[in-house]
Amino acid sequence: MAATKGKLMYKIYRALSYGLSPILYLHLRWRQCRGLEHPLRWPERLGQASLPRPPGPLLWFHAVSLGEGMTAIPVIRECIQNRPDLTILMTTTAASAFEVIKNRLPNGVIYQFAPVDTPAAINAFLGYWKPNAIAIMENELWPNLIMDASEKGIALALLNARVSAKSFNRWSTPVILPLIALMLSKFSLIVPLSNMQAIHFQLLLAPPFIINFSGDLKFAVKEFDISERKVKSIEDLKVQLAHRQVWMASSIHKGEEEAILGVHEVLIQVVPDLITIIAPRYPQHGQEIAQKLQKEGKSVALRSRGDKLITGTNIYIVDTLGELRYLYGLTPIAVIGGSFLPYFTGHNIAEAAAAGCAILTGPHVGHFSRMVLEMQRSNPLSVLQIGTRWKLMEPFK
Repeated sequence: MAATKGKLMYKIYRALSYGLSPILYLHLRWRQCRGLEHPLRWPERLGQASLPRPPGPLLWFHAVSLGEGMTAIPVIRECIQNRPDLTILMTTTAASAFEVIKNRLPNGVIYQFAPVDTPAAINAFLGYWKPNAIAIMENELWPNLIMDASEKGIALALLNARVSAKSFNRWSTPVILPLIALMLSKFSLIVPLSNMQAIHFQLLLAPPFIINFSGDLKFAVKEFDISERKVKSIEDLKVQLAHRQVWMASSIHKGEEEAILGVHEVLIQVVPDLITIIAPRYPQHGQEIAQKLQKEGKSVALRSRGDKLITGTNIYIVDTLGELRYLYGLTPIAVIGGSFLPYFTGHNIAEAAAAGCAILTGPHVGHFSRMVLEMQRSNPLSVLQIGTRWKLMEPFK
């Protein structure tokens, strides 16, 4: 009965995604005009390949954005080491991840943008690349992709699998659960990032025998070399910060910058030479913050412009990607965003911890709660979770 209902829900989804294809095409063009899709390679999102497919077996890794893409790289390296005959195809959805990930993938890995989940785009993509297996990172469950791949006999794996509390509640509803269960039944392997996540997938009716726990793959992400120019830039920034007190707010989402800037205004009264580094989740957001502050008459240094911290400048905005782990080495305190508003689910705190930062985060950390608890068990002062009141004064006293 549940399987029949799941198939019915998929038929409805497929019909809707087919009917909405023209609107999705217009939406992609709109995003491309706004700089949210790659200016030249956006047709890849419609399943149109821009590179030739080499002969032989091909393994496709898919991740939505930068964090998930970086998590996939250690697995890709192991695959290449153990199966050098494999061609690896890597896709991401977010254009913001492109410039960072393409320079960090092993030699020979093909990088494309992922197709949207319409019947035509998925059919074109699978028909051209003909992957032997697909490894999906974390929680990218798209019905057309999963069902079409299964029908074509392509093996499916879900790595570092997780589902947020919000998604779990939504997917557990009687209407959606049959479709979720149908999709999960098509996987040959699900590797959850924690035991709790494994339980969640079992409650979503994933076959228990395909669930194998291995730990959070984000801990396996190693340091990557950066260009000499970036090394020099970070060293130069370190010199500028040498005699200033500094703290950083990273992975900030829209709405959270107001709280960060409010805290900055309070702290600057106590520590006049303080530098607040703001590294938003998306570079465009950083530029918007800088423009707003400049209109208010404040002096702001923008990293993409190579601005210096001149006298009177107390805010440094990082509107670049791929540098966080190095910037954490410049600050003793890191506030991790995406955690202070209820519709966010936190971000990875491992990089800040590895740099020796004292970490502050909000209450909404989603699946990163396990990482927070493990660090607090090791050192109760390593991570401080802040509730409704921002008590950021103590580290500066």
